[in-house]
Amino acid sequence: MTEDIQKAVEAGKITNTAGGALEKLPPGTFVLHKSWGYGQIAGHDFLLCQTTIDFKSKKGHSMQFQYAAESLVILEPTHIAARKLMDMETLKQMAQKDHGALVRIVLESLGGRATQDQITQNLVPDLFTEATFKKWWENAKKALKADPLVGVPAKKTDPFILREEALSHKDESLSAFKAARTLKDQISALDTITKNLADFKDPAPMQAIVDALEETARKNAKLKTAETLSILVSRDEIAAKVPGVTKGEQALTIARMVIEEEKQLSLLLADLPVSKLKRIAQALPGAFEDRWVAKAVELFLRGNSKVAPELARLLVEHNQTKALATAIDKAIREHSLSSEALHWLCSERVGDFAEIAQSPRTVGAILSAMERDQFKEKRDRKLHDLLMNDQELITDMINSADEEELREVMQKLLKTPVLEELDKRSLLGRIVRVYPEMESLITGGDEVKQEALIVSWDSLSRRKDEYDDLVTKKIPQNIKDIQIAKEYGDLRENFEYKSAKDQQRVLQRRKTDFQRDLARARGTDFANVGSETVAIGTIVSIKRMSDGGEETYSLLGAWDTDPDKHVISYLSQMAQSLIGKKVGDRVSAPTENGEHEVEILKITSYKPA
Repeated sequence: MTEDIQKAVEAGKITNTAGGALEKLPPGTFVLHKSWGYGQIAGHDFLLCQTTIDFKSKKGHSMQFQYAAESLVILEPTHIAARKLMDMETLKQMAQKDHGALVRIVLESLGGRATQDQITQNLVPDLFTEATFKKWWENAKKALKADPLVGVPAKKTDPFILREEALSHKDESLSAFKAARTLKDQISALDTITKNLADFKDPAPMQAIVDALEETARKNAKLKTAETLSILVSRDEIAAKVPGVTKGEQALTIARMVIEEEKQLSLLLADLPVSKLKRIAQALPGAFEDRWVAKAVELFLRGNSKVAPELARLLVEHNQTKALATAIDKAIREHSLSSEALHWLCSERVGDFAEIAQSPRTVGAILSAMERDQFKEKRDRKLHDLLMNDQELITDMINSADEEELREVMQKLLKTPVLEELDKRSLLGRIVRVYPEMESLITGGDEVKQEALIVSWDSLSRRKDEYDDLVTKKIPQNIKDIQIAKEYGDLRENFEYKSAKDQQRVLQRRKTDFQRDLARARGTDFANVGSETVAIGTIVSIKRMSDGGEETYSLLGAWDTDPDKHVISYLSQMAQSLIGKKVGDRVSAPTENGEHEVEILKITSYKPA
């Protein structure tokens, strides 16, 4: 021990064990505390028996020697936290030039194992923002898959592993498949292989895998049918993509299994992962031949939230949209469409399905489906959440409704037992914003009449042009963007898709606002406006009583605002304070620095250029 620490021990200020621990904490040492996080020893005060640590969240934090010795964990200078404190710039350069090296530092710091969430926590927000990290991480994973020193997990929740010896991912995957002792482990290893088939160019080991899969399928076809279908999908993919690999002539096929399990096919599909559903759906035409369309429609109507989109996609790809649309429309009229099918319909509501989705009848079908779901043991709230979170859905569905249909929709919302009172009020409020005359159904009072908007002909023309651009260019382009983004993969982690859907909500909200405002707009050229009092279509000169400064304003339509030309809307606070006043009147008018008393000097009629 150092002389100072030895004296503290001899004086009974700290224990001998704590003294030994304190000796390992000289100034400059990087440490971790369970509450304060990462920090660096700044110094020791032997008079007060305190250690000072510069934590990231609190500089100059002091701890008693005994507590510091017992609670601080020493970090190596190579630890990611130490390097962030010591040399952040080098780490930032590494993040741009060598993705894998940066992740390896994190893995080494965390004992050689770390999940994606743990890696994220160590890099965000110090080196990346949440938005920039996602794109960077996609590139980093590609680098890690090619790194023989890093084991990349098949599942997002499993850890990345830093190996002591280099091992190619191809060899690792093959070893994992050979070592699998259960069907579940075999499928997991198989998924890793099929995700990286481009790495497996030697047909010999892949043929061995296909042979093993066919034997496994033969043994498990009756007892574990869903798993067997999953295996056959992977087998077919390997045989199709790896040259030289063939399937057995008498081997089990997906089409054969689909036919044999027709009665329970809906339940089987529900048990399969989304990645396998597309291939099985594609087998339906070959399996059921001339009756495959009817079977696909049936499975769509009965399928869960994973199955319904795949069956709909299959029918659309085979130009069977009319058959699907007819079945959906019939089920909606009968209030028999499942919540899963309705969720798909309302999420899409474009193209050939837009007219069906955007109908007041669909509101009743949704409420009926949600009421049926109340009695299920495992209630799926996706349809409920879509109805509440998609701000435009309810207004889209009543867009073409007449007054009687509007009243019926609002009565159903008021009476349904499946929505909480706040949810009802939220949905009704969205309707009233578009159709304010319907407010009386909620309040029970007289109908509220919406005031007209007085606008100039020029601003009305511009607003109509903006609306036309919105509905003919921006909204159609957004629909295309959504379709393209869907092809990028898992919608739960698809940033492009979420961004496009967010944009869709903004555009639909703007469309609703445009429609409402244009319906209220009344164009004028401001002709024949008198100058006795301040009114819409007048020019008014005022003087500030506080400093004598003068200003002139033109009070024009609701959409006429041009600060550079001192043109203000009659709806602005300044205009509202002046309207109705005469020359010589003094009023309190709002300014950027608060209200000022002003005197009206002159009022003239506005003359359009």
